[in-house]
Amino acid sequence: MSESGSQEAAAASTGAGAEGGGGGAANGSSDSPTKGAPRPAVGNKVTVVLGAQWGDEGKGKVVDLLAQDADMVCRCQGGNNAGHTVVVDSVEYDFHLLPSGIINPKVTAFIGNGVVIHLPGLFEEAEKNERKGKGLKDWEKRLIISDRAHIVFDFHQAVDGVQEQQRQEQAGKNLGTTKKGIGPVYSAKAARSGLRICDLLADFTQFSERYKVLAQQYKAMYPTLEIDIEGELVKLKDYVERIKPMVRDGVHYMYEALHGPPNKILVEGANAALLDIDFGQYSTECGCWAGFARVWECHPQNVGEVYGVVKAYTTRVGIGAFPSEQSNDIGELLQTRGKEVGVTTGRKRRCGWLDLVLIKYAHMINGFTALALTKLDILDVFTEIKVGVAYKVDNQIIPHFPANQEVLQRVEVQYETLPGWNSDTSAARSFEELPENAQKYVRFIEENVGVPASPPVSCTTHSQPSKLNLHPYPTTITTTTTNPFILSMSCSPPPSFI
Repeated sequence: MSESGSQEAAAASTGAGAEGGGGGAANGSSDSPTKGAPRPAVGNKVTVVLGAQWGDEGKGKVVDLLAQDADMVCRCQGGNNAGHTVVVDSVEYDFHLLPSGIINPKVTAFIGNGVVIHLPGLFEEAEKNERKGKGLKDWEKRLIISDRAHIVFDFHQAVDGVQEQQRQEQAGKNLGTTKKGIGPVYSAKAARSGLRICDLLADFTQFSERYKVLAQQYKAMYPTLEIDIEGELVKLKDYVERIKPMVRDGVHYMYEALHGPPNKILVEGANAALLDIDFGQYSTECGCWAGFARVWECHPQNVGEVYGVVKAYTTRVGIGAFPSEQSNDIGELLQTRGKEVGVTTGRKRRCGWLDLVLIKYAHMINGFTALALTKLDILDVFTEIKVGVAYKVDNQIIPHFPANQEVLQRVEVQYETLPGWNSDTSAARSFEELPENAQKYVRFIEENVGVPASPPVSCTTHSQPSKLNLHPYPTTITTTTTNPFILSMSCSPPPSFI
């Protein structure tokens, strides 16, 4: 693992020293504004990594690559419904709540206000990964939690399960949630009845009263719900001293990081664009926001590069429209070769051809500056490869991605067929090493999505620590299942569906 990037530099600019120590309103201390030279108007730029499909695109792999040269890695939304897998020295680490970049021992990890935290799940995840190897050494000293993050309680998870059961009984199908309480806790947040980390660390008596009121509200809605109120309060009180050194006023903390000494700051999105509660497929989305600017303590002017992670084909977990799904031998082959099984749920993923209508739509929302194309080598065995380029409804091309679920169920995907390359690309270390048809496939994606150019990026791998070959032009990151590499990216016109 590359150890470039300094934890000490991050600590100096944020007050997050190796000793931890609670800060801000969370524990009664105050961080006085830094005196001296005027702050820069913009400050450090952050690099953002977001999923461009329905999740499972390989965001963890891309974050792992970029985190090796980062000072700070931030998680901005979602909960432990997400799942990222990172392999270091042949050891597989699974992340659900922790930013996966914490695997770099030089990185400070930050959990932002848009994340919902199940405290038992957080510590279980960290301790489980810690037992696997050295990757999470001193993680408690390197983790910072925003005091504005909302708490997922055990009864939120129980309610999630009850709601799924009701959907199954009433409508004959459920949403296929992870039952991690994500929908219920975000609902409580919107209803202004939720409880945050800062509430837990303030007056525990007041916190307990508010907790009991919230629990009774859920019991009134779901009479069969069993809640061990006193038992969970005891557990929560036990967590107070453990998390207190990690908690900061998130807004102040990130402002200091962004406007202090130079820092390389990476933001990882836990949930993908098509799972966004506003811009995803309502009502089968995950219930949290996939965009980052509105759910994280960072001004938009501090956003630099935005990488859209795109799997070379499309997958989805659970129910909902999936226009390019292949419920046939092709889908089965993609599922088998890609080992498409959910990290959190263990469910097999539905598979289909790459759908560029989705990618363009995600780009319109998030403004990708480059694409990170993953698992290209899964397509190595195909003689020909189809790519969805447009949608038809009632025999008419539609110039947009449908908001309505029923309309999306009816779309007819218009495909372009590209020749396959029928050769192993897993060992490719540069764009030139790809077969000609694989290069054409990547170029086809770039040209159709129309993502503007971005500055070059250097990445390393854990198995091959040497620097990778770079083109002298702006780049798109591309990875296979085993080896990542960088390729040049062409400038294209703005995206169009027609």
